[in-house]
Amino acid sequence: MLTGNVGFLGAGAIAEALIRGMLNAGIVRPEQVLVSNRSDRERLNELARRYGVRTAGSKGYVADVCQVLVLACKPKDVAGLLSEVGRRCRKGQILLSLAAGITTRYIEERVTPGVMVVRAMPNTSCQVGESATAICAGSAATPEAMALVTAMLGSVGQVLTVPEEQMDAVTGLSGSGPAYVYLIVEAMIEAGQAVGLAPDVARALTLQTLKGAAMTLAATGADPAVLREQVTSPGGTTAAGLRVLREAGFTEALVRAIARATERSRELGEEKPAAAAGD
Repeated sequence: MLTGNVGFLGAGAIAEALIRGMLNAGIVRPEQVLVSNRSDRERLNELARRYGVRTAGSKGYVADVCQVLVLACKPKDVAGLLSEVGRRCRKGQILLSLAAGITTRYIEERVTPGVMVVRAMPNTSCQVGESATAICAGSAATPEAMALVTAMLGSVGQVLTVPEEQMDAVTGLSGSGPAYVYLIVEAMIEAGQAVGLAPDVARALTLQTLKGAAMTLAATGADPAVLREQVTSPGGTTAAGLRVLREAGFTEALVRAIARATERSRELGEEKPAAAAGD
């Protein structure tokens, strides 16, 4: 359990999910959590009512009194936020960044030396406690700091530690990944209706099919190709459907999508120094 306070600079859906997860896991008590955002006081009041956490109008105050700071803002807002709180951070403090594409080096250049920066890439499945999250350490982050961050993020899903050079790939794969899955679900439901199923039946069958497939992969540890082959009888219905997907370039399109999302994550990181000029 955290002995000090944890402060959230940003109050969006992922911040709320992490607050809820840590409270449910007993990592923090409500009075140890401070939340601030740019200007939406109504949102802060909502979180205070829902979870009993404290809110603050001053981001600098949050930086002053918290053991852990969580940058839970959009990448475009990082430069301005760090110009406001960076030099109020102190050596030994943990700064956990959830901003896609923003490197630990970029953050370290804008905070007090000795701040332990940790970069993380969760995904929106943290809202149901099933995030796929990767983390990497900045230059000052200790094993103890990484263990604490792992416990925090572990309250909303699975956490893996990777080298920072892989974080953009994580963003392209698992950070953006839920959207790819949702698009597949949309298509399957639409297809089910097109072949005669009622909308609610098509949705229920699609969701359970995805859930069952994911649980089978997790429970068996089998190679997905092996499981796919087990479902695919020569000359059968699955083989016919897979043939259409191959002819349409399904696999190649998905690989290109992940590659482009990875590239965009790198671009976001490269754009920040220009956006922060003069800060």
